[in-house]
Amino acid sequence: MIKSTFIYAILIFLVASCGSKQQPITPTVEPIVEAVYASGIVKSNNQYQVYATVNGIIDQWYVQEGDSVSIGTPLVRLSNDASKLNVENAQLAASYNDFKANESKLRELKLAADFAKQKYLNDSLLYIRQESLWKQQVGSQVDYEQRLLAFQNAKTAYESAVLKYADLKKQLAFVSQQSKTNLQLSQKQAGDFTIKSEVNGRIYTRLRERGELASPQTPLAIVGDAKLFVLELQVDEYDIVRIQKGQQVWVTLDSYKGKTFEARIAQIHPFMNERTKSFKVEALFINQPPVLYPNLTVEANIVIESKAKALTIPRNYITETGYVLTAKGDSVLVSTGLKDYQKIEILSGITADTELLKP
Repeated sequence: MIKSTFIYAILIFLVASCGSKQQPITPTVEPIVEAVYASGIVKSNNQYQVYATVNGIIDQWYVQEGDSVSIGTPLVRLSNDASKLNVENAQLAASYNDFKANESKLRELKLAADFAKQKYLNDSLLYIRQESLWKQQVGSQVDYEQRLLAFQNAKTAYESAVLKYADLKKQLAFVSQQSKTNLQLSQKQAGDFTIKSEVNGRIYTRLRERGELASPQTPLAIVGDAKLFVLELQVDEYDIVRIQKGQQVWVTLDSYKGKTFEARIAQIHPFMNERTKSFKVEALFINQPPVLYPNLTVEANIVIESKAKALTIPRNYITETGYVLTAKGDSVLVSTGLKDYQKIEILSGITADTELLKP
């Protein structure tokens, strides 16, 4: 017991002796960069998931993974037998109800209206003649009333024929246009079974294969730009207020070990992810790596401010309350500026010649 206590005392003395012989350091004038760390992934520009707007079974893929596509390129076709029948039915209805195909009905009413007009004019002349004779006391009242009644009937028949012609013309035009609209709607619905590319780019992956069910809730493929890529970074809520468009970003990728690439902040999405407590920030490469793929992981340092010459000390040489310990044993309050992960800038309180000990 006594021997163990003696050895323990010697160890304490040695540790204390080593601590008392700590070598002092002096501040260093050097460049310093203050940056915000962010992690994220690489995304193809205009990258999106392809969805179907209708339910169906995948009947045929027109593209393979890695293929280049342009806007409007057919990607996949879903089974659409019912849709084809609807289009054929709509085409028949449109042909049957076409305005020109029913002009014979209009000609028939037009002839009837012309005949009614001629009869109306003829009965009008006979009525005027009979009225003139009646004023001269020639003829009977019965003859006059019969001419008046015939004139009125002819007038009514003519007006009725004109209205029937106008109504039929209006009805035929409406039915014809309605049938054409229904045909366009059926064709549009049939077109929904063939899904086309929305961008010029590349097929990065197919998520469903032939024979599988497709629905508006199930992504079928991922398409994006083949050349331009975007960095999608996650920035902590404590740092987001310091991020601005145009800030410089230094990026490292696991796929390019030992290399650093420059980028710039392009967009800040002003909505926080409640689960991760972070904001999505997008950056664009200034010098893009030669080969990239979506979902490659990246680590980034967003430059907030930098100085070419700053008086710095290691961060572990300053206390949380802002004091440093001099070689003389004095505690000195200092004013600080920029800081990175290892060092911190000293604005005032000590000079480049001040010798410091680690607190």
